[in-house]
Amino acid sequence: MTASAVLTTAFAQQRERPGADLVASAPDLVAAAAALARRFRAGGVLHAFGDDTADAHHIAVEFVHPVIVGKRALPAVAHDAPRAAHLLRHAAAPQDIALAVCVRPGGAVRDALRAAAERGLLTIALTGPAPGASGVDHLLAMPADDPLVVRELHVTAYHLLWELTHVLLERGPEERLP
Repeated sequence: MTASAVLTTAFAQQRERPGADLVASAPDLVAAAAALARRFRAGGVLHAFGDDTADAHHIAVEFVHPVIVGKRALPAVAHDAPRAAHLLRHAAAPQDIALAVCVRPGGAVRDALRAAAERGLLTIALTGPAPGASGVDHLLAMPADDPLVVRELHVTAYHLLWELTHVLLERGPEERLP
């Protein structure tokens, strides 16, 4: 086996178990997407924040500017974690959504999730394997030891949340959400 093949195999094996675990979390992803759809139907706004503002901005752009023709724009904003708690405490409405993306919710991310929960927002946390996020409505912990794999799983998970939310919204208000 060539060195390239050995590395490719090692990388694939490193991602295989976490990928299978993400697939196993499908019911949790659907439940979170159904909760998102309910909040959007109620006029809610998605507030994204986390360890890396790039993820928060990516999420907000996905919801506000859908890349698939026919998908409607949904209200979303990105916050940097240090200011998120203040903004959520003073500017968010109870029908809004707080979506945190972080390896381990600590400091500013934890404070923002707490502020969101106190205000009545739907709280969703995409975390790493040792989440440390308690009291959130939907905890989606990505079970990988490598932070780069966790990040890949986060990106996959929030794209799935986006897609599933749209699928559920397209069912119409008269249909029951899961």
